[in-house]
Amino acid sequence: MEKRTIRDLDASGKRVFVRVDFNVPLADGKVVDDSRIRAAIPTIRTLLEQDAIVILASHLGRPDGKVQDGLRLRPVAERLSQLLGRNVPVTGDALGLGTEDALRRLRPGELLLLENLRFHAEEEANDPGFAKTLASYADVYVNDAFGSAHRAHASTVGVAEILPAYAGLLMEREIVMLSRLLENPERPFAAIVGGKKVADKIKVLRNLIDKVDLVIIGGGMANTFLLATGRSVGKSFVEPDRVEDARAILEAAEKAGVRIVLPVDVVVAKEVTRGAEHKTLGVEKLPASWSIVDVGKQSLSAIREALAPSRTIFWNGPLGVFEIPVFGEGTRQIARFVAEMADAGATVVIGGGDSVAAIEQQGLASKMTHISTGGGASLEFLEGRTLPGIAVIPDREPATA
Repeated sequence: MEKRTIRDLDASGKRVFVRVDFNVPLADGKVVDDSRIRAAIPTIRTLLEQDAIVILASHLGRPDGKVQDGLRLRPVAERLSQLLGRNVPVTGDALGLGTEDALRRLRPGELLLLENLRFHAEEEANDPGFAKTLASYADVYVNDAFGSAHRAHASTVGVAEILPAYAGLLMEREIVMLSRLLENPERPFAAIVGGKKVADKIKVLRNLIDKVDLVIIGGGMANTFLLATGRSVGKSFVEPDRVEDARAILEAAEKAGVRIVLPVDVVVAKEVTRGAEHKTLGVEKLPASWSIVDVGKQSLSAIREALAPSRTIFWNGPLGVFEIPVFGEGTRQIARFVAEMADAGATVVIGGGDSVAAIEQQGLASKMTHISTGGGASLEFLEGRTLPGIAVIPDREPATA
C-alpha cells in the first residue's frame, strides 16, 4: 500500500488543512502525555519550511457535539508552541466569522489550530456541509492522524473527498510499518497480545494466526484462554461467552503450526485493588476466591525463552492489571526485554495505550522500531480491515521511465 504523501506535494504558498491526532490526556489544564503531539511535528515542520499556510485540526475527547471548556485545545496549542519554538494560535471555534478572519490573516510559513472539531456533532456524522466548510479553508488536505483513520468523519473522509488529499509523514510511517508486519515480516515473527478482553482482540488474533510463528497471550484475556483449556480461574475477570472463540484460536494455531504461550503461573490477589494481599501460584492451583492480576516469574521466563529467537515482535496490551503498579511488573519486565531485543536488531512494533505507557515510563521509547499512535486504528489495520481515512487518500502514481 503506497499512498500519496507530502513528499509528492509542492506546498509552497498553499493553504494546507492538516488533520492531526491531538487527542491527548490533560490534567489541571496541562498536557500529561505529549507523544501524539511530538509525532506530528515532522509533518508540520516540513510544510512550514515550504512556506505553506498550515491549518491544524483535531478532536479532543468525547464532547458529543457540545462545547466543553475542559476539552478545549488551548493546552495542546501551548505544548505545541513549546515544541515548535513559536506561537501557535488556537481559534475560538472551528467555524464562524472569527475563524474565517484569523484564516484570512495567515501568511505563508504561519499556522493556527482550529478549536475541537467534535464540539460540532456534524464532525462525527461526516456531514457534507460541515466538510465543505472545512475544505473551504484550504487548497490541499493532509491526513497525519492515524489514530483517527478508522473513523469516517468529516475531517478524516469528507474533506479528503473535496480537496487533493495526501498522507503526512506519521501516517506514511504507520502504514509502512504495520503493512510490513502483515506482508513481509522478518521471521520468526511473534505477537504479544494482552489486555482485558478477548472480544477486543479476537479479530486481530484470527488474522495474525496464519502470519505469525508465535503468540504470547496475557492480561485478562488470558483467563478466558485458560478457561478454554479446562483450568479454573477463581473469581478472575473472564468472558464465558468467548471461551469457544478462544478454543477456536487454539485449534487454528495448532493446525497452522503456530505456538501459543499461556501463563503457567500467575500473581493472584484477594481484591483487585492497591495494597491487596497477593501471592504467586501455578495455574493449576488457583483458589476460588482470588483473582489473577499478573503473570508470574515462571511465565515470564517461558515468555522470554519463547521470544528469544524472534526477529519481528508486535506487542499490544498489558500482561496484568497495569494501572495498579504492583500488578504491572510483568508488563514492565516484558517492556525491558523487547527493548533488549530491539537493541539486538529485532523489529519491535508497539501499539496500545498501556503497552506504550510501559515503554515510555521506563525511558525505552527510543529503542523501539515503531510505536504506533493509533490503538484502535492499529488493531483494525492488523485485522485486515480497510480504514476509511487511509482509503480516501489516492495511491501514489507509479514513476514513469
